[in-house]
Amino acid sequence: MLATKKKQTIIKKNQIHDKDTGSPEVQVAVLSSQIDALAKHLKKHKKDNHSRRGLIKMVADRRTHLKYLERKSKPRYTALMKKMDLA
Repeated sequence: MLATKKKQTIIKKNQIHDKDTGSPEVQVAVLSSQIDALAKHLKKHKKDNHSRRGLIKMVADRRTHLKYLERKSKPRYTALMKKMDLA
């Protein structure tokens, strides 16, 4: 889980307008930071299979949001991929 302050800063960096908390860009950014934190945890705790399952679900969810964004707006998708350094 992300701390509230950290999550708010991630949202502020990636939001499209002032009250944006649910756009695909914001959701991908939050999921990416959660994935990074969980991957770091799993490097230390190699046998934590329950958390590994959660990581796989988060990666699949992020991929779904990225596919949606690519289908709806290609320029926003490419900008997000560059910004998040995912590709």
